[in-house]
Amino acid sequence: MMQNWDDLRIFLSVARGTTLSSAGKTLRMDPATVGRRVARLEDRMGQALFVKSPQGYALTDAGTRLVDHAERAEQAVQGAGVVLSGDADTLSGQIRIGAPDGCANFVLPRVFADLSKANPDLDLQIVALPRVVNLSRREADMAITVSPPTASRLSYQRITDYKLHLAASRTYLSTRPPIHSIDDLHAHRIVGYIPDMIFDKELDYLSDLKLDRVALASNSASVQLHLLRQHGGIGIAHDFALPFAPGLERVLTGALSFTRSFYLVRHAEDRRLDRISRFATALVNAVRAEVGRLEALVRNT
Repeated sequence: MMQNWDDLRIFLSVARGTTLSSAGKTLRMDPATVGRRVARLEDRMGQALFVKSPQGYALTDAGTRLVDHAERAEQAVQGAGVVLSGDADTLSGQIRIGAPDGCANFVLPRVFADLSKANPDLDLQIVALPRVVNLSRREADMAITVSPPTASRLSYQRITDYKLHLAASRTYLSTRPPIHSIDDLHAHRIVGYIPDMIFDKELDYLSDLKLDRVALASNSASVQLHLLRQHGGIGIAHDFALPFAPGLERVLTGALSFTRSFYLVRHAEDRRLDRISRFATALVNAVRAEVGRLEALVRNT
């Protein structure tokens, strides 16, 4: 059944915001009105598009299928606006990116600030989660991950490699036994991930070191960095995060180094959407440049 754009616009706002109040703020519409419009759309289609709960609105399978159609309609409407305005080089609308919290905290802020300045009509959102963002449930329009996806409906491209090393605060190192080899780590407090909450094997840095205890642990890379800054111990840190923690220094750089990669993941069909593809290209180039800039700051100190 053909739906008009206004119905689809409201449906998309609820799908992205997951609550009527969030969608209402985006649409500048009373939440009760949003709810009535969604209910009317569901009645007209003869099936539920959302599962309603106290936590919000979650897409049903039918709703997930309709998102694809609605986003193509959104792209067509926005494309028409670009043609009419004569400004084909800037982006507009809303794009939500999911990313692991290390990337979200230390790489994306400058990237998104620059993209926002270059595209004043573009609304950008960062979903920072210590887990893989679920694109199938439309938690985000695309995601940055540390492993390529396995689902066939998702496409990906490698953005860039990044480096990680052991790091600790100078204060901590000055008060603890010297570290000349990996074996010396057994005499130190280790900062790292909570072992049973490591959501991607690429984040399991410490298992190969045969360290049987993580004294200070978090499921967040950012929290781990702050634990190191507070002289909590020694742990693996992203090189691109170290410029934000000037009191830390790398340890055993010649003996231990990790290289990982960031991937940009999106729905395979989104490659047909010019707006999303142009943003993806800009994002990949900007993240690659920002990681390189931050890591160069560490190499040069």
